[in-house]
Amino acid sequence: MLERIGQWIIVILLVVMCVSIIYPFVYMLAISLNTGADAAKGGVYLWPRSFTWINYEIVLGNQVIRHAYLITIARTIIGTIGGLAITLAAAYGLSYKRLPFRNGILTYILLTMLFSGGLIPFYIQLFKLGLTNTFWVYVIPGLFSAWNMFVMQKFIQGIPEALFESAELDGAGPVRILIQIIVPLSKPMLAALGLFTAVGHWNDWFSGAFYVTSQNLIPVQTFLQQLLTAQDLSAIMSSNQNQEVLARSSMDNITLMSVKMATVMISALPILAIYPFLQKYFAKGVLIGSVKG
Repeated sequence: MLERIGQWIIVILLVVMCVSIIYPFVYMLAISLNTGADAAKGGVYLWPRSFTWINYEIVLGNQVIRHAYLITIARTIIGTIGGLAITLAAAYGLSYKRLPFRNGILTYILLTMLFSGGLIPFYIQLFKLGLTNTFWVYVIPGLFSAWNMFVMQKFIQGIPEALFESAELDGAGPVRILIQIIVPLSKPMLAALGLFTAVGHWNDWFSGAFYVTSQNLIPVQTFLQQLLTAQDLSAIMSSNQNQEVLARSSMDNITLMSVKMATVMISALPILAIYPFLQKYFAKGVLIGSVKG
């Protein structure tokens, strides 16, 4: 009896948790698909009361946000692939126990996880390297992750050494072993860590706000942050296509809140669409990489 009660309590808690996570997206979707003036009256919670596409037409018609999407997509793809490749190469090299100065290198990498130089020294370093106000400020600083490296290293050390020894007897070198043995066996772990890395790139607004001054280089999340702090629609009403949309619609039907909700939905949907396809790798990939070794 007590066991069944406990199960029901767990189910209820999980349902409440799911509803608390899903409802904000449902609410934002309803507001974004509702005319702004009608939504401002209140009462729109689950579905639009006065349906319209005008908010999405305004957001997608803005040249700045379209370019911001290209910047975000490019940095996410390049940063994720490059970060996984470099971090995996480092983890592979440091997994060899006979590597000279291995313990010292691992200690040094561990210290970077525990202590940080601070924001100002980091900005000075980016400036000295010529990365500020360039696209590569989004990619190069994040190409190596100490946490991901330790997870990958533990995973590689959990692979039976007999596989490496047999490959070496067949004449395989370190690069071939990495590509033909380690990478295929590490797909679940790489998928999980890759998604974490991609989400970090996609959701990062800080770099675009502080390390870039050109509006043509800001990612979509930085544009969203600017829009969320805006007091009027002037930030998104600049393009000619938006003017054409406004000419076909009454300005009373558009509010800053409705446009904000449409922007949030457009920025969140791509990464949410990818998540279900990689969810199965989370527990398997990260758990194996954490406990093996």
